[in-house]
Amino acid sequence: MKRRNFSPNTVKSYLNGLKHFVLWLDAPIETVTYRKIGVYMDDLLGKRLKPKTVNCYLNSVCQFYHYLCEEEGIQLVNPVKKPNIMKLPRGLPKHLKEEQIEILFRNLKGYRDQAMFMLMLRCGLRVEEVAHLSLGDIDLKRRMLLIQDGKGAKDRIVYISNDALHALLDYLRVRPENKVKKAFLVEKGPFTGQPISIRGIQKRMEYYARKTNLKISCHSLRHTLATQMLNADAALSTIQDLLGHNSIRTTQRYCRVSNIKVQRDYYKAMEVIAQRMACIQSNG
Repeated sequence: MKRRNFSPNTVKSYLNGLKHFVLWLDAPIETVTYRKIGVYMDDLLGKRLKPKTVNCYLNSVCQFYHYLCEEEGIQLVNPVKKPNIMKLPRGLPKHLKEEQIEILFRNLKGYRDQAMFMLMLRCGLRVEEVAHLSLGDIDLKRRMLLIQDGKGAKDRIVYISNDALHALLDYLRVRPENKVKKAFLVEKGPFTGQPISIRGIQKRMEYYARKTNLKISCHSLRHTLATQMLNADAALSTIQDLLGHNSIRTTQRYCRVSNIKVQRDYYKAMEVIAQRMACIQSNG
């Protein structure tokens, strides 16, 4: 996985999944059968793990056996088959309504949190992209951010709205001057002045979710940007570039959420149809 340049988090996730399976297993790895994988699945489900989590564990095992066959040349049959993989519901992306956004930002504490979450909302940044953002990646004059080594090891440029720019400037004015290159820093505790971690940002959002009683996450801010831009008639290809989606199909999921645009397009089309019918009837 390192030779294929997978991210450290992805490598760690696969290793954790494989470790969980090996510790559970009570037989040699080369003797595992399709039926044994079924028993493993039952054990995971018995612990009330979500289907997505079960599939992650199974994928780790599947890729390990693939590695043994292809890289190590061991004559084995991969015991993880397609029927083992659980079917997942394709839920709609969760986005925030205007009143929910207002409640959230009214309850945010400090310039740092305002800036972090405003960049997610207006620039569509992932939580890891906020955590990894460096001061050198911020171009205030041209109102741009360089997102380096995003998901899929891709770089991209995103733009900063007026309110996001003001929030970012407010934070940078009070940000402690030190040699740390990362933009967002820990403000309390023994790690004060160090870059805030991905989990640290997520904990801040979890705190605000409890405080406001809203079902929100860092990723829901990113979904909100995509939905709002689609409702404002932005092109799907533009949204795809801003969010850094590999496939336009990922971006098209927001079309199922964007009820305002669907409603507007529907009534516009109905007017055209009604006018055509009126012309036919008058000519008849």
